[in-house]
Amino acid sequence: MAVLPVITWGDPRLKKNSEDVGTWTPELEQLVADMFETTLDEEGVGLAAPQVGVNLNLAVIDCSCGEDPSQKLVLINPEIIREEGSQVGPEGCLSIPGIREVLERPQKVVVRNQAKDGSWHELEGEDLLARAFCHEIDHLRGRLFVEYFGPVKRQFLQKKYLKQARG
Repeated sequence: MAVLPVITWGDPRLKKNSEDVGTWTPELEQLVADMFETTLDEEGVGLAAPQVGVNLNLAVIDCSCGEDPSQKLVLINPEIIREEGSQVGPEGCLSIPGIREVLERPQKVVVRNQAKDGSWHELEGEDLLARAFCHEIDHLRGRLFVEYFGPVKRQFLQKKYLKQARG
């Protein structure tokens, strides 16, 4: 397994709509393993393929941060099919290091997801998992969490991020 470089805010590859994953291959299996390793190394909860420069509808989530292997989820061509309630809480992004902001997300989310064998099933998440589903699927649609804020706040966050990035 390898830790992959994470693309950061401003890179145009983060703004693209991702392409669907086709037949599952050993290369995709390796990419998923590397994405989990990268997420753990970066102390994150999830990572979408576009964040490592791969334009595919593929993401990984581990709300246990490496503590419980049974919590590892692979999202393949995911689509949110139902949202319920709302939660307000802090959110960050590995592509925007150093920036955490409070954001409203659904309390509960149901995702239609493809398995490696091509079959479809539903995943349900609440609280942090619901937030992670929304965040990673946003990445697959070319959207960063900071885009939920108005232009003034987004500009403030971008200046703050750029200042931190320059050191």
